Amino acid sequence: MAGTGRQGSGRGNFRGAGNNRDERSGAPRGGAAGRGGSGRGDAGRGGGGGTGRGDAGRSGAGRGGSGGGQGYGGGQGGSQGGGYGGGRGGSGAGSRSGSGGSGAQGPRRGSGGGTSRPDRRPTTVREGERNTRETQEGVRLQKVMAQAGIGSRRACEELIDMGRVEVDGQVVREQGLRVDPTKVEIKVDGLRIPTSSGEVYIALNKPAGVVSTMYDPEGRPTLAEYITDHEQRLFHVGRLDTETEGLILLTNHGELSNRLTHPSYEVTKTYLAQIQGPIPRDLGKRLKEGVELEDGLARADSFRIIDQLGKTYMVEVVLHEGRKHIVRRMLAELGFPVERLVRTKFGPIQLGDQRPGRTRRLSNEEIGLLFREVGL
Repeated sequence: MAGTGRQGSGRGNFRGAGNNRDERSGAPRGGAAGRGGSGRGDAGRGGGGGTGRGDAGRSGAGRGGSGGGQGYGGGQGGSQGGGYGGGRGGSGAGSRSGSGGSGAQGPRRGSGGGTSRPDRRPTTVREGERNTRETQEGVRLQKVMAQAGIGSRRACEELIDMGRVEVDGQVVREQGLRVDPTKVEIKVDGLRIPTSSGEVYIALNKPAGVVSTMYDPEGRPTLAEYITDHEQRLFHVGRLDTETEGLILLTNHGELSNRLTHPSYEVTKTYLAQIQGPIPRDLGKRLKEGVELEDGLARADSFRIIDQLGKTYMVEVVLHEGRKHIVRRMLAELGFPVERLVRTKFGPIQLGDQRPGRTRRLSNEEIGLLFREVGL
């Protein structure tokens, strides 16, 4: 049944002749091999005989299909010796179908009795599968660094190339290294970076009258009122007297909090105290030599006068002790009761121009300095 045309035989072909009928009436016209003889067969939308490269239409014998010979059969997909089958019209007779045989419309690829074309579409990795893989194999180092706020992934890769990144004490220059951020210690330029997305490090400028606790049975203002936007349970690093203002740190990193407040690590705290003068020249010396209090000797690490207005002095006292009311008691013991006290520095972290009652997140550098301060 060669030469089926659109709906079987009788209409002929649009581009040549695999049969000998007129395009409109089906009457013989002569010429029997399409464009240049038997090399191309019929070239219309219908199927046809011929050998070699068959019809070049959109369906029917496909690109080089044949009605019994070799080549590509059946539509755009075609089949090679029955290979890529079907095409749009499938192989067989019917509307816009290929030569020979009978059959329904085939799929774009695959039918026709041959081997189907392999599916080369890219495989999509679902979000859940990606997360599972990262959990099992670890996360790329540059991604962990970028999530910690060190910089873009490209910038983090450059830091790795420059040898400025350490993982568990070893310098890393290899790109694509996978790590478990919950188990490794990562340092950039010698400073540890936070690797857990749930870690929180906050600096608060505590106002006077606020109790250094998360709950007060007497109903006084507490630290909890200033961190209501944080769901994690936070620890305040040390305490400040109710009337003392200034810097207080809050974090959910328990080990860091414990070390920062433990006397063995001797983390220094800096205070500005307002007192009335005149101040004797040896006041600083006496504070550094030690002041005997009811609970033992207390020493200042340093002392200096910051400002003076008439008889009112602003002095700076630095010490690493953390006993209750320690600065107030030392100065009062020497005859200089404190009128106002502000903590301006805790270890490497400074209060700066942060306003009372305001909080801020510590930078990665500040967090790294805190870890270094206590050997973490």
